[in-house]
Amino acid sequence: MSQSYRIQGGKKLKGEISLAGAKNAATKIIVAALLAQSKSVLFNVPRIGDVEVTLEICHSLGVTYKWLDCNTLEIDPTTLKTYRVPLEDSGKNRIPILFFGPLLHKFQQAEIPILGGCKIGERPVNFHLEAYQQLGAEVSCEGDVYYVKSKGLKGTTIKLDYPSVGTTENILLGASLAQGTTVIQNAAIEPEIEDLALFLQAMGAIIYQDVNRTWIVEGVKKLAGATFRIMNDRIEAASFASLALANKGDIFVKGAEQQYLITFLNWVRKIGGQFEILTDGIRFFGNNNLKGVALETDVHPGFMTDWQQPFTIVLTQAEGVSIIHETVYENRFGYTEALNKMGAKIYLFKECLGSKPCRFQHRDFWHSAIIVGPTPLRGANIEVPDLRAGFSYLIAALIAQGESELTGIEIIERGYENLKERLTNLGAEIV
Repeated sequence: MSQSYRIQGGKKLKGEISLAGAKNAATKIIVAALLAQSKSVLFNVPRIGDVEVTLEICHSLGVTYKWLDCNTLEIDPTTLKTYRVPLEDSGKNRIPILFFGPLLHKFQQAEIPILGGCKIGERPVNFHLEAYQQLGAEVSCEGDVYYVKSKGLKGTTIKLDYPSVGTTENILLGASLAQGTTVIQNAAIEPEIEDLALFLQAMGAIIYQDVNRTWIVEGVKKLAGATFRIMNDRIEAASFASLALANKGDIFVKGAEQQYLITFLNWVRKIGGQFEILTDGIRFFGNNNLKGVALETDVHPGFMTDWQQPFTIVLTQAEGVSIIHETVYENRFGYTEALNKMGAKIYLFKECLGSKPCRFQHRDFWHSAIIVGPTPLRGANIEVPDLRAGFSYLIAALIAQGESELTGIEIIERGYENLKERLTNLGAEIV
């Protein structure tokens, strides 16, 4: 049964909020721990829904784990006993397909249910399947299950049609124990992938980046468990920063790291937003002089697609016209209808309103938006469609006049740890 937040908006928020560990790193690193022949200890693991789902899958495979304290996790892969991920673990998130590598190396086969997660675009699975076929695996699909077999993965050169984050991570997991060298060209290079690579290296992998979006992995015969601290969540950092700017509040985001937010910070400055870089985080504070901009999402080091939704709320409060061209996911503007009902003026277009090469050109997707502001928002009852859109609704409700009710907040809590408590500490009124 869906849960909800009741929010009284219009209150200025001020104070300090600490970042949790990165969801998009933690879940992948937990899977990577299964490649080892001994226990790993992970620090800064967020206690969120996606992590719990990932651990449920590990448990269903026989892996044992325990929390050493609130955010420190010990994983023992030596008890891994089956190559079948249960069907009941499908549809919860996108993680199951990343078990290809650990299960193939352990059992020479894997059975993985079809994927779930947020309904924001196709996220083509064929990239993953084709990559493992190039590594020497046999891949088939029957009903709701992918069947993968291999007598031993072998290194090769894989050139991705698109720098897919999930596919790059999946190949790194498989290539670490493959025979020979694997070269991934046109790969994703997001900081969370670098964090995964650092953990694999800590376990004994030979893995490094080369020029022109290239990863090189020299397969080794075995990996050992490692002790590792997961990076802070840069998506959380941008989310809380957007809240401060839209709310015209004053929020110190403890743990925010400038090196992971360079692009985001540049766009904050372009719209007239203010921030202060401090030794242990970044302070964001709003003003009445925000102005519209034209931006495009892109793979790293571009403007991250997961920053788009919260930043859209900021742009509804900016003077003039803003344009956003979404080039990563084709269905990421579905959340704007509810914002318009709250008083925003957001108009969607199928055309590419930008200059970046776009996979969605002439493909009939509503992937560009024009935002006219500033527009006062009013409270409303809203159903949360996906994780990042859900947080944008939360920002909208916090800056709106009157009361809002957000239903389906368990989707938001998949990616944000202790969210209600952290926001009420800033002065938010949430029940």
